[in-house]
Amino acid sequence: MFSFFKKKTPSPPPEQDRVQESEVKPVPAATAPGAVEQRDAQEADRPVAPAPQEPAAPAVAAPVEPPAPMPPAQASAPIPPAPAPVPQAAAPAKSSWLARLKTGLSRTGQSLTTLFVGVKVDEDLFEELETALIMADTGVDAAQSLLKGLRERVRQERIEDGDSVRRVLRELLAEHLRPLERRFDLDRPAPIVTMIAGVNGAGKTTSIGKLARTFQQQGRHVLLAAGDTFRAAAREQLVEWGRRNDVTVIAQEGGDPAAVAFDAVKSGQARGMGVVMVDTAGRLPTQLHLMEEVKKIKRVIAKAEASAPHEVLLVIDGNTGQNALAQIKAFDQALGLTGLIVTKLDGTAKGGILAAVAAGAQGVRPVPVYWIGVGEGIDDLQPFVADEFAGALLGN
Repeated sequence: MFSFFKKKTPSPPPEQDRVQESEVKPVPAATAPGAVEQRDAQEADRPVAPAPQEPAAPAVAAPVEPPAPMPPAQASAPIPPAPAPVPQAAAPAKSSWLARLKTGLSRTGQSLTTLFVGVKVDEDLFEELETALIMADTGVDAAQSLLKGLRERVRQERIEDGDSVRRVLRELLAEHLRPLERRFDLDRPAPIVTMIAGVNGAGKTTSIGKLARTFQQQGRHVLLAAGDTFRAAAREQLVEWGRRNDVTVIAQEGGDPAAVAFDAVKSGQARGMGVVMVDTAGRLPTQLHLMEEVKKIKRVIAKAEASAPHEVLLVIDGNTGQNALAQIKAFDQALGLTGLIVTKLDGTAKGGILAAVAAGAQGVRPVPVYWIGVGEGIDDLQPFVADEFAGALLGN
């Protein structure tokens, strides 16, 4: 057996193979140091990869954010303390509103304000101003009336600089818009029944929600009526506004809008409410059958209380420009409007439409403007003030 082992050891092929293998192995071994380091580094990295799986457990805890339902509580939380801080924060809130109004009307006034920089006061300036006013949808009548007064003032006061021209134009525009300025009177027998109308997407339901908050802050109890029974989303939106403001909402799924309005007025009388606001479905003036329906709602409200509705408000989208005149005229003929709410003035270049309304363009009656809106925030709907509007429009 030993001899056999001796015979097997000297066999050259295996040794040569081993030598070859040993010779081949050192070759990678010579280059291996770098490769080994890379492999070691990779292997060192590999255990780190599973490590992030441990933080994955806290990541799973992220869904424990079901406090997300808490925002509703946060939305209602600010409401109770709101009345107390209002007197103290009145001045900052006012300046903040003016800043938002100026920002919102910046697109409308952009073409106007640039004309007064380093300009020579002559007829060319007046022509450019007239064009800019018309482009801002003030209408031809209003633009010509304003420019006529501006020429007279410039000549009488011998004005020769652009800033003074802008100051005079602001005064003239404020005077032109002042007939539209009117406060919503809350100091009258309750409940004050207010009917809200307008075309689709003008912002009726949102405006009602904001006004409910405003009336509450002034110490009035509010009741809402979801008169848009055709669109479930509108009813749900109004109910949500009522929940946020802790306001009762009278609603019926698929019911008669006139019946909902009637029940709301009767309920408001029984509960001693200060303001009852009736929402209505959006409709175009050309939809005659829907215009007849909104007339019926007004008649039924009068059956619930002879003097009601005390206010009939039309909500206008500020982006509609001159088309708003046709809406005002049609709804005024159908319902006898008492006021306007102009929304979405932020980011529009057609904010001059109020000047056209004040001028009675296209046979429109100058219906007072109660509120204007320049944003989606609950405080972005504020009473219309001619001086503030003119100053924000002209940037001074």
